[in-house]
Amino acid sequence: MSAPAESAANTAGTLEGLRCLFRRDLTLALRRRSDTVAALVFFVIVVSLFPLGVGPEPALLRSMAPGVVWVAALLASMLSLGRLFADDFADGTLEQLLLSATPLPLLVAAKIAAHWLCSGLLLALLSPLLALQFDLSASAAGVLLVSLLLGTPLLSLIGAIGAALTVGVRGAGVLLSLLVLPLYVPVLIFGAGAVDAHNAGLGVTAHFSLLGAMLVLATFLAPLAAAVALRISVE
Repeated sequence: MSAPAESAANTAGTLEGLRCLFRRDLTLALRRRSDTVAALVFFVIVVSLFPLGVGPEPALLRSMAPGVVWVAALLASMLSLGRLFADDFADGTLEQLLLSATPLPLLVAAKIAAHWLCSGLLLALLSPLLALQFDLSASAAGVLLVSLLLGTPLLSLIGAIGAALTVGVRGAGVLLSLLVLPLYVPVLIFGAGAVDAHNAGLGVTAHFSLLGAMLVLATFLAPLAAAVALRISVE
């Protein structure tokens, strides 16, 4: 077989492996719908409690809305992070992934993408509806949606590194929170800050640009870091 043909065959095999892993994780998520529903219910409850607790003052609700929604989305996305690699570690699938001919960072990226589709994307799409409780305008709710669409993939990418470091560790949930929460702070600041800037009549381009830059950087670096962390954890 010629070199170009062999390269094309290897590429096709890699893409097929990624597709199968991505579809497998989505199928498992659909079979365990309770995990996804629990994250969504948690998100709705946390966001809905704040208007009940602070009162019906519109100005106060509008000022606190971005931070409340973002913090709730951040915490809800963490509920399923612990199982990102833990189930594969328990049933031996993780060892097969480590031995696979497909580069491990690509396999990790496929798992992160499936995790985001089953958690972060749903949280982002639900946010404009919950923003109505805080008297946010339609344009502000749109900015909130875009910020979450840019920020929630970052939460999954950063969280995957923590999940890889704590796989197989006793009390991994608490340790995972301690590892990733400080790394989530910049995402939270710029995500909520975009809505605040819009409400103040300022531009949101800078916030979106910074979120986009962090997303691009994390897309390349997080799977590599998570792959290294998985090899260290398993060994």
